[in-house]
Amino acid sequence: MKVMVIVKATASSEAGELPSRELLEAMGSFNEALVKAGIMTSGDGLKPSSEGFRVRFNGADRSVTKGPFVETNELIAGYWIWQVESMEEALEWVKKCPNPMLEVSDIEVRPFYDMDDFAEVDTSGEVGEPETVLRNTIAMQQSTIQSYLFFSGRCEEALNFYQQHLNAKVEMLMRFSESPEPVPEGMLAEGFDNKIMHAEFSVGPNRILASDGCGDSSPMAGFSLALTVQEKADASRIFEALAQGGKVDMPLAETFWSPLFGSLTDQFGVGWMIMLPGEPAQ
Repeated sequence: MKVMVIVKATASSEAGELPSRELLEAMGSFNEALVKAGIMTSGDGLKPSSEGFRVRFNGADRSVTKGPFVETNELIAGYWIWQVESMEEALEWVKKCPNPMLEVSDIEVRPFYDMDDFAEVDTSGEVGEPETVLRNTIAMQQSTIQSYLFFSGRCEEALNFYQQHLNAKVEMLMRFSESPEPVPEGMLAEGFDNKIMHAEFSVGPNRILASDGCGDSSPMAGFSLALTVQEKADASRIFEALAQGGKVDMPLAETFWSPLFGSLTDQFGVGWMIMLPGEPAQ
């Protein structure tokens, strides 16, 4: 379920008083834990209502009022959007949060509506169908695609070459021998134990993923597209669509590097890796 976690405003936040360095560091650690657990999708602090506006709707009339607004207990100072299994899980995480204010404060948790909640009104599903299309469109607008190159045993050589000639920067490198999980027996070609299982390098603003693959028998013939989406439902939907008429190389599952990852070759011969960002829940 998706919930909004609302940090209610206080007198100090409405006065524009900034949090201490200690609180900023504590909140940063809390956010890092949320991201690693795979439940945080977004979150931000809000400036005081004195820098905001309200638009009042009265029939066809619209009137704009500039803040500040006096109803402090009705104002918010920040929020998170979390994807959790239950309200109980959300509340357990909220209890771990540092006090976000200088004084006594409140954090409110409210679930989002789902189209299933409107089943009594939209009995035929005609209203919900366009909403689903819009949600899928937004999901794809927020997705990213990265090229994943396989070098058949020459990945380290390629990285050195790109660093020398393209000023590439290696951001991350892991060898098969460094894998936190044992490589299945018979998966690797002889002598590949110390080859590169996964690497990430950048050329200018472009980030590229790379690997030696599991053997050196195949020539460098192309690449896979690594598609990252934010929601499990989107990953499953896209994976199932691309798999039609294609070949699933690795079913969607939790891995040590992603809460959900799977790879396939579509009906046109294009390799795809579908994944969620972040690390799996501990």
